[in-house]
Amino acid sequence: MPPESFATDLDLERDDRLARSTERLVRSAIADPRIHHPRLGHLPDRDAIAHLLVLIRRLLFPGFAAAGRTDALDLAAAVRTDLDAVCSILESEVEGAIAFARSLRAEADGGAGDAATTPSEDRAVSSAAAARAIALMVIDRLPSVRAMLSLDVQAAMDGDPAARFTDEIVLCYPGLRAITVHRVAHELERLRVPIVPRLMSELVHAETGIDIHPGARIGRSFFIDHGTGVVIGETTVIGDGCKIYQGVTLGARSFPRDERGRLARDVKRHPTLEDHVTVYAGATILGGETVIGAGCVIGGGVFVTSSVPAGHVVRGPVHEVSLRTNPESPATNWVI
Repeated sequence: MPPESFATDLDLERDDRLARSTERLVRSAIADPRIHHPRLGHLPDRDAIAHLLVLIRRLLFPGFAAAGRTDALDLAAAVRTDLDAVCSILESEVEGAIAFARSLRAEADGGAGDAATTPSEDRAVSSAAAARAIALMVIDRLPSVRAMLSLDVQAAMDGDPAARFTDEIVLCYPGLRAITVHRVAHELERLRVPIVPRLMSELVHAETGIDIHPGARIGRSFFIDHGTGVVIGETTVIGDGCKIYQGVTLGARSFPRDERGRLARDVKRHPTLEDHVTVYAGATILGGETVIGAGCVIGGGVFVTSSVPAGHVVRGPVHEVSLRTNPESPATNWVI
């Protein structure tokens, strides 16, 4: 056992270290506001958004989650209960995001600004009222989102011979999970809700390895097969009936800057895929002016930075395969 004086010295050393570290961390937070959030109110919470997505999935795919399994007589009651919860969480998280974004804009421009085009941008409307209006608009759009997802499920069924039935796709396929979250996040992005849609996309990105920016516009009957490593940039436009495989990047060729040298954020930087385009594993398609015409097939591993006319196949050079005997291979005895 150490002497009592030694233990007391350790306690004093601990208190002194904690006091010094506290002072240094506080000075650091004040000096660098980029990673310090001192404002009143709350930012959107990742855990709350994750729970929101669970509830929304239950509404979009009723009966597939254990907690949401009900018979036909109970379906209306279960849907109403989940809708109430979704509305409450959406209002709270969107209100925090709007208030935060408005405070940043007020600091940047002294409170002046153009007339708003959405509730989230109209500074004459309180953050709470704007959040409630947005939550109700999102709720109104859920049936249309569900209709799109039904087509996505069928596209996976038609495009993957490994799928035995549509329930398997809903329960198991990461591509459907990613596009489900994207279609919800995109509705919020269209309403110019800050932070929340990006949080949604990054939560499902961490879960599936599929990175779809909520600003990307994706048409009907979309199928991502396997999916790991897929990246779909903010200004990507994808038509109806498209299919992409793992490791595909739909990205920006370069990052244009404005007259002050800052990144230009409101320009088309990512490619367009017209209807019924298939992009195989590992392909990279870059550039806002790059358009892949309807019915094209982009081969695996190719690098595309210019437009492709409709109805073409793009493939890279075919590598020659050679066989030779491995002198280090152990002798094989097939006698049983």
